[in-house]
Amino acid sequence: MRRPRRSRRRRFVMPEVSLTPLIDTALTLLIIFIVTAPAIQNGIKVDLPFGKSKEVGQQQEFVVSINKKEDVFFNTFPVAKSNLAETVKNALIGKEDMPVYVRGDQAISYGKVIEIVDSLKQAGVKFVAMSTSPNAKS
Repeated sequence: MRRPRRSRRRRFVMPEVSLTPLIDTALTLLIIFIVTAPAIQNGIKVDLPFGKSKEVGQQQEFVVSINKKEDVFFNTFPVAKSNLAETVKNALIGKEDMPVYVRGDQAISYGKVIEIVDSLKQAGVKFVAMSTSPNAKS
């Protein structure tokens, strides 16, 4: 009895690349960025005074913050009060009509906030907006 001959041809098997781990990793990184982005932008601890008015512009591109220790920050970067006007002036080149938001801690005196606003006006800022917290303390 004769055995059937096996074909010596090997079947070509196409290798598969599983995309599931790649997609899982990409979505995990996306979630991490979504969660950490607001924390990075609002990294300066400032207790804003409370008010009922809302800020018109949702996008706050230029923000000057003053914390309880009277440290001044421009867009989360520390700036000396003497260099604030020059820094803001350089940042506003080509965007002179953009408002600059001032986030002053409620623990500092009104005079300190006015000093900052005055230096911004001397730097050529046309619109200065004062930021407030929309919720009253309970």
